[in-house]
Amino acid sequence: MLTFLSRMTVKADKETEYLDLVHKLTAEVRAHEPGTVQYQFYKLRDSKLGYAVFESFIDDAAEKAHMDTPHFHKYAPPMIECLDGEYVREYLDDLPA
Repeated sequence: MLTFLSRMTVKADKETEYLDLVHKLTAEVRAHEPGTVQYQFYKLRDSKLGYAVFESFIDDAAEKAHMDTPHFHKYAPPMIECLDGEYVREYLDDLPA
């Protein structure tokens, strides 16, 4: 399993565009990517323009497949252009038994 949380800040004048792209990409991922376990965007409560996406894939190959889809290539680049700076990805590992 590959799981991570990515945090980002959106430019104030790009927030509406960003949210439109997020909703479109999320719908495509959920409809066409069986290797994706979880794919959900969130608004960060304590940050006016802060957002996060929680992603979980069955394995590394499923994440690579996600990044190779036509819908990812269509929506991700304009989403990145909406960001104020870089996003930060935090990988999450299961706790040992």
